[in-house]
Amino acid sequence: MMNEVDIYERQGFGNQSGFGKQPALLIVDFVNAFANPDEFGGGNIGEAIAKTKVLLTKSRLAKIPIAFTRVIYAEDGSDAGVFCLKAPGLLKLTEVSHGSQVVDDLAPGVGEYIVRKTQPSAFFGTSLASWLHARLVDTLLVTGCTTSGCIRASVVDAMSYNFRTVVVTDCVGDRAIAPHDANLFDMEQKYADLMTSEEVIEKLSAPMTT
Repeated sequence: MMNEVDIYERQGFGNQSGFGKQPALLIVDFVNAFANPDEFGGGNIGEAIAKTKVLLTKSRLAKIPIAFTRVIYAEDGSDAGVFCLKAPGLLKLTEVSHGSQVVDDLAPGVGEYIVRKTQPSAFFGTSLASWLHARLVDTLLVTGCTTSGCIRASVVDAMSYNFRTVVVTDCVGDRAIAPHDANLFDMEQKYADLMTSEEVIEKLSAPMTT
């Protein structure tokens, strides 16, 4: 019987979109609440944050555009939608709440863009795409959490906006490992390339072609 990978290969999936000329780094929802297993964290999210810290340092040295996302709802919940019916605890993530702040190890620097969102995708209802286009970005390096949720949603939208999309495998995490692994497999087949942080750093360290 044909195994699953053979089926994807036979149907023409799993090709590489490649690494373009102008990458940017996107750090999705690495905020205090998602770093805390007693709130929204767990699984391998802590390890992914540690790896992203190294990648963030290298990205700053390479002077590429850097953006972060935070889930932020109004104090009165007036902007809540169906997402909050599925996960009501998200409503406590407000502008000033501790849980909604980017973790200290990844604190945004001057000139780095903070995307405030109420939906899983970093692109839905935000100006992220126009911010990236204005900087001539053609390749988006995606890190953050959760792999099966906001990462996947952001990756699908990034590809839909015609960005070459790279999921940095050791810089994304999920509270459960089975959906983490399954979504990495599926995203590689359909929407993105997979690279480790070491592979990405090697690319960033190499001279960019023009």
